[in-house]
Amino acid sequence: MTGNVIDFAVAVIMAGALGAVINGFVSKIAMPLIGMVTGGKSFSDMFWTPGDVVFKTVAEAKEAGVAAVEYGAWIDTIISLLVVGFVMFLIVKAYNKTKKPVEAAAPAGPTDNQLLMEIRDALKK
Repeated sequence: MTGNVIDFAVAVIMAGALGAVINGFVSKIAMPLIGMVTGGKSFSDMFWTPGDVVFKTVAEAKEAGVAAVEYGAWIDTIISLLVVGFVMFLIVKAYNKTKKPVEAAAPAGPTDNQLLMEIRDALKK
């Protein structure tokens, strides 16, 4: 029981660390590259504000007290989720390859009573 609890605790800590590493990869490496491909604009700078006033940044919109829908940050989060899911899939797949296949149980032989009955029957003859 305690071995399983320790394994679970280690898995939770590793998942948190892995999530931080992947979020760093997505926000610092992948998203700038995707931004270059899509015209040089960062997804985190994409937002929508209601009304006719146009703001250059989310910070300007928030300073003006306007609600800003930051759909670019949501896209970053979705891409991060996909990368985390893919990495976890690869880890589980590699782990499953290391596990030994479960061997089939050996066929059960006759019980003691069956053996004694066979001996009795053989002695009767």
